[in-house]
Amino acid sequence: MRGMRERLMTIERVLEPEIMDSLEEAIEYDAMDFIEVNTAFVEGAIALGPKEQGLILDAGTGPARIPILLCQMRPQSQVIAIDLAQSMLRIALQHIQQAGLQQQIRLESVDAKNLPYQDEQFDMVISNSLIHHLSDPLLFFSELKRVLKPNGSIFIRDLFRPADETTMNALVNSVGAEYNAYQKKLFRDSLHAALTLDEVNQLISQVGLEAVKVYQSSDCHWTAERAWHNE
Repeated sequence: MRGMRERLMTIERVLEPEIMDSLEEAIEYDAMDFIEVNTAFVEGAIALGPKEQGLILDAGTGPARIPILLCQMRPQSQVIAIDLAQSMLRIALQHIQQAGLQQQIRLESVDAKNLPYQDEQFDMVISNSLIHHLSDPLLFFSELKRVLKPNGSIFIRDLFRPADETTMNALVNSVGAEYNAYQKKLFRDSLHAALTLDEVNQLISQVGLEAVKVYQSSDCHWTAERAWHNE
């Protein structure tokens, strides 16, 4: 009976702190092995992005692993990488300096819900694992639409909230022995804070972003994408 009740109980969204600014959390996050998923993310972004030199906004860059990979694969790219967590930005700066990419990646302490950039400034906006941190993701999607060129591309990926506790537990238990108990807790908290696919589609529709495809891209991720096109 208990298992049945778990399956029938819809999980409500439980917010995480919007800024991961504990040094312990930042170090634990950076220590997780995301090389495979980050590489897949960057390959997806490159496939959708401008073919020539373009200005890309990476919202919620964290330790900047994704813009580094992106610029290594597409040296003509220029990236403004933003985050509000100072501990993350410190780690990101170290990674960028080690990679020698200071001329291509500019780090800025910026709130993704209130961007200090001009209208239609960016050729592409990318974001990985930011949305579940935001208490009001609508503000980010509104800003995304404002700063993106009309023909600009979008590549956003994040966790989605499982339908029930049984699925949640199975996902957390599946991450493997390489994650310690604290890292598994971070993952569970993130799943609780994530949106459903329906909620993502509603937000994109609400701000009037057109031609954006939203789909489930793994057993726990959604992706929203739009290809760059010539005007």
